[in-house]
Amino acid sequence: MRGRIVILGVFVADTAYRAARMPRPGETLLGSEFRLGPGGKGSNQAVAAARSGGAVHLITRLGRDSFARMAHETWRAAGVVAEVTTDDEGFTGAAGIFVEESSGNNAIIICPGVAGDIGPEDITRNAALFRDARVFMTQLEQPAEAAMHGLKLARENGATTILNPAPAGGLPEGMLALCDYVTPNETEAEALSGIAVASVDDACRAALALLDQGAGAALVTLGENGVLYHDGRDAVHVPAFDAGPALDTTGAGDAFNGALAAALARGDAPLEAVRFGCAAAAISVTRHGTAAAMPSLEEVHALMRRAG
Repeated sequence: MRGRIVILGVFVADTAYRAARMPRPGETLLGSEFRLGPGGKGSNQAVAAARSGGAVHLITRLGRDSFARMAHETWRAAGVVAEVTTDDEGFTGAAGIFVEESSGNNAIIICPGVAGDIGPEDITRNAALFRDARVFMTQLEQPAEAAMHGLKLARENGATTILNPAPAGGLPEGMLALCDYVTPNETEAEALSGIAVASVDDACRAALALLDQGAGAALVTLGENGVLYHDGRDAVHVPAFDAGPALDTTGAGDAFNGALAAALARGDAPLEAVRFGCAAAAISVTRHGTAAAMPSLEEVHALMRRAG
């Protein structure tokens, strides 16, 4: 059906630790809390998009282990259709997340496991999904060659393309020219543009640099300062929503991207889709975890109505 969202990305099991500060090399600290739950940018964004009303198919790879069972349970609960290649030899990915108690800020190490072997063949195997896809979205936790192939196939089939260029790093030549929307945070925007982003004006300059590299529109996410949207004609700062105190910022970017994809897939105008994504992100940071923190369509609409 038209309106389908296809997402290429990674699932990892998040192991999250909370403490007053990050331990120094060689030091052992007592933490205050531990949580195990589903994560990975592609998976998180798929859950966020589905909970935001999207019809979502996720292309990925898993091992045959307990973390893979966690993945399937998570997707079933959210309504995500999983297009999974199972590897009997390798392991499902995992992430170690440190969360600072005082601020909710985080630092993350990811081991993608068999998802690190995702390649163009995974896209080719699922090519039928692209024929009636409205939106295709990917990130950089799996090899860039697979993301590039997905973006090309999506473009050939007339889908709107979104690249969340995370984790930060270089891109293959021509990748941004395949993207209708690129959605870096401040760190990723600097890595791609060479412009340090410490203000909205900096974000505007970085966005212009990304447009010069071929992106259709650049959406620089600024945490508690919202999002800078630039499409080459209009530059608009969309403020963050206030949904309550921040407890954990880990999945905020994924909440934004998934909700953005859902809004675009149902035909929302770009700036309205950005506002919808900002509202979803604002709710997510008031909750612990990543996939578990993704709000429902009704919750996002309720916050937007309250904000006016």
